[in-house]
Amino acid sequence: MGLVPITPSISFSCLFIVLLRLFLVKVEVAVAQNNTDATTIPVNVGMVLDFDGWTGKLGLSCFNMALSDFYSNHRDYRTRLVLNTRDSKGDVVGAAAATLDLIKNAQVQAIIGPEDSMQAIFIIDVGNKAQVPIISFTATSPSLSSIRRPYFFRATHNDSSQVKAISAIIQAFGWREAVPIYVDNEFGEGVIPYLFDALEEINVRIPYRSVISPEATDQEIEEELHKLTTKQTRVFIVHMTPILGSRLFDIAKEVGLISEGYVWIMTNGMTNLWSWMDHSDMESLQGVIGVRHYVPKSKELESFKVRWKRKFLQNNPSMVNAELDIFGLWSYDAAFALAMAVEKLNNANFSFEESKGVGNARTDLESLGISQNGPKLIQALSSTRFKGLSGKFEFVNGQLEPSVFQIVNVIGNGEKAIGFWTSKYGLVKKLNFTNLTEYSTSRANLGTIMWPGDSHSVPKCKRLKIGVPVRKEFKEFVSVPPGSSPNSRVNPTGYSIDVFEAVMKAMPYSVHYDFYAFAKTNGEAAGTYNDLIDQVFYGDDILLLSGSNYSEQNYDAAVGDISIIANRSLYVDFTLPYIESDVVMVVPIKNNSNKNALVFLEPLTGDLWVTSSCFFVFIGFVIWVLEHRISEDFRGPPSHQVGTSLWFSFAILVFAHRETVVSNLSRFVVIIWCFVVLILTQSYTASLTSLLTVKQLQPTVTDVNELLKTGENVAYKNGSYIREFIQQLNFNSANVKTYDTSDVLDELFNRGSANGGIAAAFGETPYVNLLLEKYCMKYTTAGPTINTGGFGFVFPKGSPLVADVSRAILNVTESDKMREIEYKWFKKHCTDSSTLVSSNRLGLGSFWGLFLIAGVAAALALTIFVADFLYKQRDVLCGSEVSAWKRFLQVLRNFDQKDPSSHTFRQSELTEGRRIDNIEMMVAVEASPNTNCLHCASNSNQTDLSSVFFGEQGRPSTSHEVEDTSSIPSP
Repeated sequence: MGLVPITPSISFSCLFIVLLRLFLVKVEVAVAQNNTDATTIPVNVGMVLDFDGWTGKLGLSCFNMALSDFYSNHRDYRTRLVLNTRDSKGDVVGAAAATLDLIKNAQVQAIIGPEDSMQAIFIIDVGNKAQVPIISFTATSPSLSSIRRPYFFRATHNDSSQVKAISAIIQAFGWREAVPIYVDNEFGEGVIPYLFDALEEINVRIPYRSVISPEATDQEIEEELHKLTTKQTRVFIVHMTPILGSRLFDIAKEVGLISEGYVWIMTNGMTNLWSWMDHSDMESLQGVIGVRHYVPKSKELESFKVRWKRKFLQNNPSMVNAELDIFGLWSYDAAFALAMAVEKLNNANFSFEESKGVGNARTDLESLGISQNGPKLIQALSSTRFKGLSGKFEFVNGQLEPSVFQIVNVIGNGEKAIGFWTSKYGLVKKLNFTNLTEYSTSRANLGTIMWPGDSHSVPKCKRLKIGVPVRKEFKEFVSVPPGSSPNSRVNPTGYSIDVFEAVMKAMPYSVHYDFYAFAKTNGEAAGTYNDLIDQVFYGDDILLLSGSNYSEQNYDAAVGDISIIANRSLYVDFTLPYIESDVVMVVPIKNNSNKNALVFLEPLTGDLWVTSSCFFVFIGFVIWVLEHRISEDFRGPPSHQVGTSLWFSFAILVFAHRETVVSNLSRFVVIIWCFVVLILTQSYTASLTSLLTVKQLQPTVTDVNELLKTGENVAYKNGSYIREFIQQLNFNSANVKTYDTSDVLDELFNRGSANGGIAAAFGETPYVNLLLEKYCMKYTTAGPTINTGGFGFVFPKGSPLVADVSRAILNVTESDKMREIEYKWFKKHCTDSSTLVSSNRLGLGSFWGLFLIAGVAAALALTIFVADFLYKQRDVLCGSEVSAWKRFLQVLRNFDQKDPSSHTFRQSELTEGRRIDNIEMMVAVEASPNTNCLHCASNSNQTDLSSVFFGEQGRPSTSHEVEDTSSIPSP
């Protein structure tokens, strides 16, 4: 195919067509622009920032680009934001003046800014008065949330939202203490209360707060950092502006705090602005961990970064290293939100109403007008939602709600993302929530971290400096090598030391510690246990005792046989006790073996003897009453009846009674009484056997009141808190002595109170048990026991270790390890003297229940019998012919008679009748001369014999009527 030649006419025609089209396009654009300008509504908004600073330049450039992007994408919108800028000059007064000028003269509908939280406090009130929304994308102080003004919108995150992320990091690595370092202004102080609460929830202690003035010199910063080198804490949380923070880290590196073993965590106040720091500043941040707001990646964000960089360098050619940060993105999104909210008020009245009394106003504040559109505009802003460059943009209670924080690690000239924190799932390595179900603070959810000093080992808390008491006696608890120096580490031994080391092994994390003897330079004890506790109370304070030969040793904890008492707990914290300890009285033992002839009376007390005797008589009386009318054994002459009753009751002691009880009531009483007597005799036998066969050891004193009455001397260990208890017991100070060793105590006991010695001593049970073991069968405990808290470990007030150590103590005490330690240090070779001391004599208190049962049973039986008897004698009692006294005597006479209705006597009568019949037959046989007339003889004598044995009426005679069968006449 051949080529078509291009003629001049054709080329001219093409060029003409192209030029014509370009002309038409420009005409259309111009016409459209004229139409738009004719129909749009300009809306004045203000911006108050420090335009000489980085944030001001960044915010202004991003805001202008946002308006350009917004209206280029929404050409059909009728409203157009017109930005009016005022420079705050970086101070509160300048910001206030700029705000008043914008509202009064420019009549702005909203103000972007201010840059500083302190400036915002005043400007918020001005905006609320004029009903002009104040939108700040840099004021992050939590204190602004408490102001609660409806016209203040925070297009940024509250600083308090990051404290949970910081506490999660600290919890993940098990650090128990942290020191916050913050700037002394509204920005720095606002987050501290929230940080304290977050750390307290995870039981992390804040032993010290380092506050740096915004105008602090390098020397002042260095002095403050030197204080931190004397603290035990190795974890620091920095919350300050980037300018002050970079100076702090430079000096901290020179001091040696940016080295191996230390942890530095920065809040988003510095982490968000790393981008503009110089490489020299980054050298001081090596190994530092930072927390900042997470910005999700997007194509729009990457495109905007490129456009912003080009635009910003055109306006600020000297700032070559400038990088876009989160505040620029919030400024951009705030412009979008404001433009969208204003567009919702399409036909609104964008004017100001003059305040009442403006003619009499003496200040600009009093003459401020009120925006007619303010209430509607804040409603529109509150309902605006969209996805911006910084992520989800929505005002919740007037501020943005954070959802994700990114955790980064400074390495070289850059940073490395090591994980994220979310409010729902805690620490996560990646933002992939498909397999997550619960909140986690696991260290495994974070990436590899390079710590200060180019170390990959997780920094540990500083080694605890633990004070150990120096003892002369009872070294089973704590024993320090002789001649130990107060400034050198020691290897103590003893029960308390073994328990502490076992507890440390049971801790959920590693705790490193060293023991130091609480001693003078000559190796002697440096003071009392209270003095040792004072050194823990002083903590990291360095003091020097003037005039002494040793410097005070300040400790992080104290381990030993230290008693838990209320007064000490005012200054330090104690763990749970690892051994019980009560205050008891120690007295000598006396041999009280009974060799006298009346030893058989010793088993029972006098009241029990008397009560038993009375009950024997009472039971005998009850049985006599119940059996007198129905049993021949309890009838007869009065002396015989009394003797029988007493004999029956006492014979039950040896179960030798021979009398037969007939009544069921008597049998019931006898059964109960036999049970009582059985228990009483067995107890008596056991007690008497003990008295006669076992060596009797008894304390010389059994009651403190005896010592007070007799004025005896007592003693306590020198330097012990027991002195306060003795004073409470009202002992005369002249009768109170002290001792240093058990040998001295033994000597005081041997001398006796009359010779300048003592009659009793007061001590704690762990020491007393060792004393009793040493002086076997010589001393014992007596009197009341005063409960105390036991022995515990000492830590500074508020130490987070206390709770964990206490839980570890519970685990150890419930295990076999505790029994192994006790057996190692407290082997018993002597029988406990307290078990050999005879118990008290048997008293009524031990048997009153038995006597009560027996008494009630006897009284009940007696009551039933009397009631039944009186009922049967009702005809005699109710008779009116004779006097009451005679009726009473008649009842007594009837009681003395046999009861004819008793089956006992009915059986006797039947037996007696058969006997009489036999006698009659025998008499008849003997009287008849002929055996064939036996019937006649019996008939002839029947009347006489019947009258003899049965009386005239033919009835059986009583025992009074027939006394003996020998009275029958012979034939």
